[in-house]
Amino acid sequence: MKKILIPVFTLVLSTACLAHPKKKMPNILFILVDDMQRTCIHANGCDQVVSPNIDGIVGNGISFTRTYTNGSLGGALSMPSRAMIMTGRGVFQVIKDGQVIPEQHVTLPEELRKNGYTTFATGKWHSDTRSFSRSFSCGENIFFGGMHPYNTNGHVAPRLHHYDPTGEFAEKAFVGDKFSSEMFADAAVAFLKGRKKEKSPFFAYVAFTSPHDPRKDHPAYAHPYRADTLDLPVNFLPRHPFDMGDMYVRDEVLTPVPRTKAETQEELAGYYGMISEVDTQIGRILQALNESGQAGNTILVFASDNGLAVGQHGLLGKQNLYDHSVRVPLVIAAPWLEKGTEREATCYLSDVYPTLCELAGVVPAPSVTGKSLVPVIRGAKKHRDHLFLAYNSIQRGLVKDGWKYIVYNVNGTRTEQLFDLSNDPWEMVNLAQLPAYAWKVEAYKRLLKEDMEKNHDFCNLDAFYWWGNGGMIPWKDALQLYTNPDIE
Repeated sequence: MKKILIPVFTLVLSTACLAHPKKKMPNILFILVDDMQRTCIHANGCDQVVSPNIDGIVGNGISFTRTYTNGSLGGALSMPSRAMIMTGRGVFQVIKDGQVIPEQHVTLPEELRKNGYTTFATGKWHSDTRSFSRSFSCGENIFFGGMHPYNTNGHVAPRLHHYDPTGEFAEKAFVGDKFSSEMFADAAVAFLKGRKKEKSPFFAYVAFTSPHDPRKDHPAYAHPYRADTLDLPVNFLPRHPFDMGDMYVRDEVLTPVPRTKAETQEELAGYYGMISEVDTQIGRILQALNESGQAGNTILVFASDNGLAVGQHGLLGKQNLYDHSVRVPLVIAAPWLEKGTEREATCYLSDVYPTLCELAGVVPAPSVTGKSLVPVIRGAKKHRDHLFLAYNSIQRGLVKDGWKYIVYNVNGTRTEQLFDLSNDPWEMVNLAQLPAYAWKVEAYKRLLKEDMEKNHDFCNLDAFYWWGNGGMIPWKDALQLYTNPDIE
């Protein structure tokens, strides 16, 4: 457990108390950002980034420093990641990579709604519209999709919806007249202002689309960054050292290969600028929470759905299993919890659902497979023995005891990596081929095979195919195995 010594944004949340006032169910404010690395927050060690409001959340809460998204079976990581957060289920347990959340997979806000909560959402929902209206009793400035397209002016002109209780959302989307983050913060602030006289507890879900690209036309309130003054990450490479299977997905063609220092600095300047602009809007929401008079009874959660490479390992995107892409920030803050501390137990984003339920005194839905972090909050050192990571049909990985093992199968070529995360957090030294570590590689292979079998993962890493009941079939066809809503 590590104490974080940083100046923090002054919140009502900074008033310490020993226990939650049990007579009243706590409110929950969940702030989710898009594509934010854990290490690109000032409070987490990135001196180049200006993020005072996120720093304040870190300083007032418990940071779970070994939080990972379980991965993705396709290129859009945010879709399964957000579905895993909402359902408390793993990547092999959500339907169509999270595109649809069936009724039997009860979402976190849906369960809270059944228990008397007013549930509100604004921002990004990367699943079907019916599951949104099932989950939330109200909402505003809602965005359905993965990103704001370049050809419609991106974040500057977001296509949004008003709340539709039927779940149809048949009315044509309207064009927001402000930057996306400001539109979402406006809706959240209005909701919080309207809560002053309400007696029911609330769950407010604010799902930003920053700092996801397009990262151009930053709003005037964003902190400016000069590209030529920015340091490259220590693991910057002009190109990835081998074909990791998705070298030409959209994220990876934003700049040509080999990457140059100047081009990568420009990408970082745009990325940091988006972090600072969303930080500004987060500050507005925190101020509204304080002014509502309800901060003293509110659990605040801050997280990202996944990370992003932005030059690390010669990559730009998140279609990989390196820490910069699958390890995410997660902070839980409340007046009755510790402040400015870290927990290093490994966990998934899907563990947030049962954690919040336990903190709120609500029994999670039977469909939840995540594991509550409350024992870790209370001081337990161990949470999960290890984490199983997956990307597409071409990458599988494990995180265990401060080590990470990744295996790739690309067109029949098998590549293995082994990283000592404790001594090599930037994952720069591959130990997989060294004789001294052969035993660890073999042990992780066996554990990986067990996890694949437990998760009904039919991916055969030796042949770039997935195995189904009918024999060897192309992996894209095998994805149909996961479209059955009855799958457990």
